[in-house]
Amino acid sequence: MKKEKQLKAILFDMDGVLLDSEEYICRAGIMMFKEKGYEVSPDDFLEFTGMGENRYLGGVAEKHGIPFELVKDKARTYEIYEEIVAGQLIPFDGVVDFIELCRSRGLKLAVASSADPPKVETNLEEIGIPASTFGTVVTGLDIEHKKPSPDIFLKAAENLGVDASECLVIEDAISGVAAGKAAGAKVLALTTSFSAEELSGADWVAGLLTDVGDEVLDW
Repeated sequence: MKKEKQLKAILFDMDGVLLDSEEYICRAGIMMFKEKGYEVSPDDFLEFTGMGENRYLGGVAEKHGIPFELVKDKARTYEIYEEIVAGQLIPFDGVVDFIELCRSRGLKLAVASSADPPKVETNLEEIGIPASTFGTVVTGLDIEHKKPSPDIFLKAAENLGVDASECLVIEDAISGVAAGKAAGAKVLALTTSFSAEELSGADWVAGLLTDVGDEVLDW
């Protein structure tokens, strides 16, 4: 008798997995801080990548002692972001085909991104893979504890009606890999933001979804 496959769902991180918008949110953050009269650099944001915009922007402000009004400054950053990404974002190679492959296998799909809803919605619309493509979209505002806490992946799995152990998390950030493993999921890490060595906590590591072998979905 053929053993039933354990894999039931795919939980996609967004930035660095479906597309690369890091350059733009970084640029928007730099422009927002410049409007406040402060100069920061792209390197300042690196250690806060994948942790959600509260920490992405707030961490840089804290590091430089910049007064930071979370709601106001984040809203302004998103305004700038939406202006500069219009017509600029495309999905990574292999993303559309991989999503279709997963659908053909009857797998449930989710986006689990630490970003806030405005950024998630803008990004998905810009790359032509709208939120309606997925069974659930969980954002940083839906959970209390951000990555590397497992909360976002546990919430996505719950929304899909599966156990996290039946999920494959696809991530690009060190904090995201840690979150996926802490949730009890298997993790595929893509080297779009960090090196294979830095992502070695994942079950599988690949460059892009075009490079993924059958073993990632056959368990």
